[in-house]
Order: sequence, then C-alpha cells, then structure tokens
Amino acid sequence: MTKDNLLFATLGILLGFISGYLLHEVMATRQAPRLVPGQQQAAAGMPGVPDGAGDTAPGGAGTPSMPPGAGGAAGPMAEIMRLRQQVEANPNDADAILALANLNFQISSWERARELYERYLKLRPTEPDVISDLGVTLHNLGHDDQAIEQFHKAQAVAPDHWRSVFNEVVVLASAKRFDDADRALQKLKKMQPDNPDVARLAGEVEGRRKAA
Repeated sequence: MTKDNLLFATLGILLGFISGYLLHEVMATRQAPRLVPGQQQAAAGMPGVPDGAGDTAPGGAGTPSMPPGAGGAAGPMAEIMRLRQQVEANPNDADAILALANLNFQISSWERARELYERYLKLRPTEPDVISDLGVTLHNLGHDDQAIEQFHKAQAVAPDHWRSVFNEVVVLASAKRFDDADRALQKLKKMQPDNPDVARLAGEVEGRRKAA
C-alpha cells in the first residue's frame, strides 16, 4: 500500500526529501502511497475529488499506484465511485474500505481518509501500515500529537515497523521538537543502520535545527 501525501508547508526542507522517499519507497510494499502530505500535488493529473464529493472538481495529485483499469483522467474518479458503491452495499468489506481510504489519501481528502482508516481499523485493528497511514492523515489535518500516538501504536503492534518511526521523526522535526526527533532518530538508526535515506533524514533534521 502507498499513498499521496505529507508535503505541508510546515515540513520545509524535509518535505521535498520525504515526499520523494515515501512515495517511491513505500509504494514498493503497498498499493497506495503512504506517508507525508501533499507531496505529489503537482505531479501526474489525478482529479482532486474527495470520494464524498458529488461532482468532479479538477485538481492535481500524483497517483503512483493506480488501480487496475484506472487509466486516463477519469480513471481515479471512476474507481472512487465504484468503491463507494461497493462499500455502501457491503459496509464490512474491509478491503474495499481500505482501497477507498487510499484513494482519498492520494487526492489529499484528509478528513474522508481519516474516517475510512478509522473504520477499517475497527475491522482489522492490528495492521501497522494502516495505523501509520492514519497517523500521516492526522498530521495533514494538523493533529500532530494524535499522529504521533498512531505511530507509537503501529510500533507497539509491530516493533520492527521502521516506517512509522521515520514518519515520527518527520513530524517531530516539522514541529521543531528536535530533542524528541533525535530520540526517535536514534531508534530509527538502530532499526535501519545501512539505510541511506535514514542518514539523509538525519542530515535534514540537523539542518532544520540549525535554521530554527
């Protein structure tokens, strides 16, 4: 799974790196882009229409992982409408709920994505990827403390879930909570000692600290 995401203005220098990293790296393990907000808004022309909207509203958000058959500008919206109908007909279809949540994440419909992730987690409460995605969504909604709680919850469910620790560092650094970011970063380095993106993140955090 993967998702379109985090690049908020608050991320500053971290945003460019995080959005590129999370988009590319996370897509390798998930179906929709996860982590970090607004990162692809200017990339590949996906209609910016929340699944709760009645009419199409042109926008732009990259979609690195399009559902099968969703080619062309109308593809994502058609998939959203199909999934909406499927969820309405089968309210406990966890896979459809998650797919719909991911599409809303991709088009930056954060409130709707939050609702759907929470609904999914009531059905399947122990999936760290989705818990972490909910954290990213909460971050995009401006609820950093709640976001960090979700990252910690993902780590409690799966102690080796390093991406949630990575996201935690990003959120803490964006909030200028550098001491907390450093503690999370040390944990991340132990989990991923040879990951060049972790080393790069450490450099970005230090640069942001010096610029603060």
